[in-house]
Amino acid sequence: MTQDERQQLEEVCRLMRVWILESSHAAGSGHPTSSLSALELMAGLFFTGQLHYDASDPGYVNNDRVIFSKGHASPLLYALWAAAGEIAEDDLLTYRDYDSSLEGHATKRFEFAEAATGSLGQGLSIGVGMALSAKQIDRVPYRTYVLLGDSEMTEGSQWEAIQIAAHYELDNLVGMLDVNRLGQRGPTQFGHDLSAYQQRLEAFGWHVEIVEDGHDLDQVETALAFAQKVSGKPMMIIAKTIKGHGVSFLEDEEGFHGKALDDDQLKRALDEIGEVDRSVRGRIAPPKRVELPPLKPLPAGPLEYAVGDSHATRDGYGSALKRLAPVLPHLVALDGEVSNSTRADVLRDAYPERFFEMFIAEQNMAGVALGMALRGKTPFVSTFAAFLTRAFDQIRMSVHSGAGINFVGSHAGVSIGQDGPSQMGLEDLAMFRTLPGSTVLYPCDAVSTERLVEAMAHEPGACYLRTTRGKTPVIYGNDEEFPIGGCKVLRHSDRDVGVVVAAGVTLHEALAAYDKLHEWDIPIRVIDLYSVKPLDAETLHRVAEATGFVVTVEDHYLAGGLGEAVASALADRPVPVFQMAVDQRPRSGEPARLRKAEGISADAIVGFVSNVANSMQPTLH
Repeated sequence: MTQDERQQLEEVCRLMRVWILESSHAAGSGHPTSSLSALELMAGLFFTGQLHYDASDPGYVNNDRVIFSKGHASPLLYALWAAAGEIAEDDLLTYRDYDSSLEGHATKRFEFAEAATGSLGQGLSIGVGMALSAKQIDRVPYRTYVLLGDSEMTEGSQWEAIQIAAHYELDNLVGMLDVNRLGQRGPTQFGHDLSAYQQRLEAFGWHVEIVEDGHDLDQVETALAFAQKVSGKPMMIIAKTIKGHGVSFLEDEEGFHGKALDDDQLKRALDEIGEVDRSVRGRIAPPKRVELPPLKPLPAGPLEYAVGDSHATRDGYGSALKRLAPVLPHLVALDGEVSNSTRADVLRDAYPERFFEMFIAEQNMAGVALGMALRGKTPFVSTFAAFLTRAFDQIRMSVHSGAGINFVGSHAGVSIGQDGPSQMGLEDLAMFRTLPGSTVLYPCDAVSTERLVEAMAHEPGACYLRTTRGKTPVIYGNDEEFPIGGCKVLRHSDRDVGVVVAAGVTLHEALAAYDKLHEWDIPIRVIDLYSVKPLDAETLHRVAEATGFVVTVEDHYLAGGLGEAVASALADRPVPVFQMAVDQRPRSGEPARLRKAEGISADAIVGFVSNVANSMQPTLH
């Protein structure tokens, strides 16, 4: 910067400081002191020519990306864009209002927010996904910058992201660590010991630049400029800052975290800052114009399964990825070092450039997938269903970023057998059902798996597909269609006394039970509820009213699974709903033995249905 440019930027910083205090005061809440500490750090990025961004086109493929992992510093984020001339000064005073896009922690309702942040420890993983997209998929030169707070550096997810960024040599990723010493309730783990962070980051393979005074714009500019020279490794700028900087009675003082100033404090602070030029603005440098080569989707190959043959649904998932890769040029797969079990290795072997090994770090894997999805990719994320529970915070936050991510959990239920309860996904359906706008699918054979993988690739929001470890018979023809929100009535007659609703492995138990009950002259209807959410309520209503009772059977815990979904859909119908599910602590054993022990086997269905039918005989029609 020239001297004049530096003086102008200092004026911009003074104005932003006023805006931060005024907007949080108007809201009566917020994190002004956390915003003030990173003000010069981010102003230096935005307005010294380091950031390249076309604000008229936020989605432009070669815009640099800026992620506020330190999401509570949202007053700073909005002040930056106001200083760039993209937010009207008066609009800043709508901060945290219900009708305002300037939310307390930024979400994608604000057009310049890259992702929803605020749950600490997630922004760096999202940045890794964006940097991977730029470097290894789109091959465009934009950089991804992530503002980090020192408190969130104790999160394990940060170090998952730090490891994988070094592994993939992401020299287009720049972290900006705001070391302001104070967290919510007092000092952070390392206070102002910059070397503690430096030693750890360098040990993980990062290049580190130290900024001894994070409020000195020249030091900030110098450190940022060095990012252009780093090759083969990601870079972290570690800046010593002062929480509440620029207001003497706030600086480095405990007790002000997450608190807006009252009237007297605001007046005192503004008097101390002095008169500001409210017309001054900063300038963001434009990005280099690039064009991606056009993608040419090819037709998908046919399915080639034979009814009666046995295939694991996880095999159908791997086959579907390979078959759909030419059709969906943006499709990528991420896996947590179990791709030979989830069968994502089928895509890895066929299209290695579209497979990303995330190792055993599920939280980071979900965050990276979000970063890729926000850059236009269609990510499929796979691991054992049980291990996705580790990443639920990242999964739930992805909903607020409006991205489409496809999660696939293999080794579901007690049916995995001898590996025992630590490996059994028994909570996964419930977990994904809780998410607003989510899709939850549970195929029973290879054909339905392939068709549902194809369907979920086009669905918005969080999608979840549950697969089974063991082989199951193919019951559908290759041309069968599986619309999301549908189901299949597989057995029915005009004499049916009840309905058995199942999915996945228990669907085959239900079909075996049907044959036995048929011998006993207890006719039942059998439904494959492959779409657990959204479910086909219309069909459920019709078949329930045509029979006398409904029994659900699932290899999942009772709470939140298929049974509760069906019961909820039939809550306004005068038809009893009975649920058969895993209701005791499982153990190792043969899959069939475990299903018997949990009361979800064919024999258990036969016994339960016959008892219900006999007890309700006078009322059945």
